Amino acid sequence: MFAKAFRVKSNTAIKGSDRRKLRADVTAAFPTLGTDQVSELIPGKEDLNIVKLYAHKGDAVTVYMSGGNPILFELEKNLYPTVYTLWSYPDLLPTFTTWPLVLEKLVGGADLMLPGLVVPPAGLPQVQKGDLCAIALVGNRAPMAIGVATMSTVEMLTSGLKGRGFSVLHTFQDHLWRSGDKSSPPSIVPLVPDPADLNEEKVDPALQGDLRALTLEGEEMENGEVHQAHGEKSPPEASEDTSVRTLSQDSKDSKPLQEQMDELLQQCFLHALKCRVKKADLPLLTSTLLGSHMFSCCPEGQQLDIKKSSYKKLSKFLQHMQQEQIIQVKELSKGVESIVSVDWKHPRITSFIIPEPSPTSPAVQEGGREQPYHPPDIKPLYCVPASMTLLFQESGHKKGSTLEGREVRTIIIDYAKKNDLVDANNKNLVKLDPILSDCILEKNEQHTVTKLPWDCLLSRCLEKLQPAYQMTFPGKDPVVKKGKIYPIDITLAQRAYNKKVTVVRNLETYGLDPSSVAAILQQRCQASTTVTPAPGAKDSLQVQIQGNQVHHLSQLLLEEYRLPRKHIQGLENAPKPGKKK
Repeated sequence: MFAKAFRVKSNTAIKGSDRRKLRADVTAAFPTLGTDQVSELIPGKEDLNIVKLYAHKGDAVTVYMSGGNPILFELEKNLYPTVYTLWSYPDLLPTFTTWPLVLEKLVGGADLMLPGLVVPPAGLPQVQKGDLCAIALVGNRAPMAIGVATMSTVEMLTSGLKGRGFSVLHTFQDHLWRSGDKSSPPSIVPLVPDPADLNEEKVDPALQGDLRALTLEGEEMENGEVHQAHGEKSPPEASEDTSVRTLSQDSKDSKPLQEQMDELLQQCFLHALKCRVKKADLPLLTSTLLGSHMFSCCPEGQQLDIKKSSYKKLSKFLQHMQQEQIIQVKELSKGVESIVSVDWKHPRITSFIIPEPSPTSPAVQEGGREQPYHPPDIKPLYCVPASMTLLFQESGHKKGSTLEGREVRTIIIDYAKKNDLVDANNKNLVKLDPILSDCILEKNEQHTVTKLPWDCLLSRCLEKLQPAYQMTFPGKDPVVKKGKIYPIDITLAQRAYNKKVTVVRNLETYGLDPSSVAAILQQRCQASTTVTPAPGAKDSLQVQIQGNQVHHLSQLLLEEYRLPRKHIQGLENAPKPGKKK
């Protein structure tokens, strides 16, 4: 619909009554959104505009803009989310997966054909004809497009996954997306890993062209079938039998997703109580138990989502645990529940076996294998500039030589004593000869300052030297670099919908791989992360995490990576903990 440029008819600020009506419409259209989430999407005081436009085919569309981004659009009295909204709420719609090569066809205006679907081990989402669906790519759960299903899931399988599956309305990189801030999609780990036999990296290069044909428009289809150039099955079609078999055998060979989530929820709960929660932490807010303890106990490659469990809500799950007499929950203040006691001798806790450490525990990639991260030994140094060469040449040092602070002090003291510059009447003063004067005095001081105290002389010498540092990683040779060593920089930034994001820079300086750190934070914070080039820094990357995640960064960098606090700035931006009542 937005593959080509549209024409804007009007752009006006929304009225208060229309804002309230829009909230009600969103709640009705997307019942899975909670009240808080609807309030985040349609903020009460932030600027919200209504843009009326005509699509290139003449359709009249109403677009709602917030924070400079289109968040919703309305067509024929139906409300649809944009990809910007779906990146914040990736589970808002049933999500189907396709190949990255297919996206360019969708952006160009093509509909999604069923042979282009990738069938996960758990089977396709259950939808009916006319249902609104999201379309994501292999390896990333962030939706890249939205469309309307042209048939139900049962009909899709009955057709042998052939024919047109989805009428695509809006995609990443189309003109509606371009009307926003043009941000890239976040990286969200799939709930279920993609089948190994469908891994895109393993697709035969000779069949890449066939993959591109999987979503071509209707004129490239004949009798609902894609012509195969080589008479072979494309990888998605080759998986057809497997996917159907998976659906028929799902109840026998694997547990339902809801049951798997129940088990994961209980595993994270017991793991948190056994290893992370201490008696001194009680009473503990139930939200803190989930956000700070249970999420971080989630195994690598899995994502804890209570909504997908049979409990649906944390409070209902904790009530069940209270019935088993594992914990006791009380409402210490109105509407706020806390865990007031834990039976650490309960058989379920004592018999719980702690899972093996996750592969993404603090480590860095080295030589093709994961190695535990050890912080470097950082030693500040001083480099001799051309303007101070005469002062240091007697000690055998030339321009560019690097020295430690104690070496600089020793050289200055020896120079003063050797040249008889110590004041005979006051041993705390040093007379300045022409060399010292040229090295450390300003132009307006050349003829007025003749003596300096020892501490002032030494501090001025250190200030005039160029900064440098030596970094030594365990098992490696020391590396000396000129210039200041910049700390790991943690900042908070404001994004669309009045949301905060945490941005981390300079990780590479300390031997940390931004992509590895992003993967760890994504798992622990249960928030989307992106790795992008750092502005104004050549060959440097920055990690961006949704929300204020300074607390998790503090734990990771200080407690697990054991980096000195002086080499990290921005830790003061961590959210302040609520007072216990």
